[in-house]
Amino acid sequence: MELAAAPPAGRPMLAGNVPGNRGIWVGILCELTEFALMFVAWAWFRFNHPEDFRAGSAMLLTSAGIANTVVMLTSGYFAVRALLAIRRGESRSASNWLIGTLVGGIGFLLIKAWEFNWNIEHGVVGTGNSFVAMYYYLTFNHLVHVVWGCLGLIWAILRCRFGAYSVDDHEGLEAATLYWHATDLAWIVIFPLLYVLR
Repeated sequence: MELAAAPPAGRPMLAGNVPGNRGIWVGILCELTEFALMFVAWAWFRFNHPEDFRAGSAMLLTSAGIANTVVMLTSGYFAVRALLAIRRGESRSASNWLIGTLVGGIGFLLIKAWEFNWNIEHGVVGTGNSFVAMYYYLTFNHLVHVVWGCLGLIWAILRCRFGAYSVDDHEGLEAATLYWHATDLAWIVIFPLLYVLR
């Protein structure tokens, strides 16, 4: 007779246990479905207006897109470190890693604001060009999700600082980091579609 594997230290073995909670997974599914529909719209416009998309990425500030990609991937790494820290019972370290994640999110927003300003100064506006319209639709929508993710991170940082999370109970921190990774994933798809493909 085989014995069941012991649960990881500090984590009770629960049937059907998933990271975070069911609510955050519903939210993530809704977010990814929304972006999937936008990617379908992007493909439709690219097929029907190839001339707009052929020159589209050359109109954008590629360095801003690269900077935001580096920031999102780095902040995603910090989110992983926060989760690993709380699973070891290191609440202070987890909080610090979450602060690093939040700084990355704020950095993303600042870079995006600078990029939008650059776009306006260089005439990259949504009127009459389907590529530019899709660019703003995708990036602004993603920006809104980053804001929501930052708010979730602030909530998780405060709860971490006040000792609400432990090795055995850190569902909220998991939920915040899972949402952040979903937002990361969306950007990893957006970046090549807008800034690389020609």
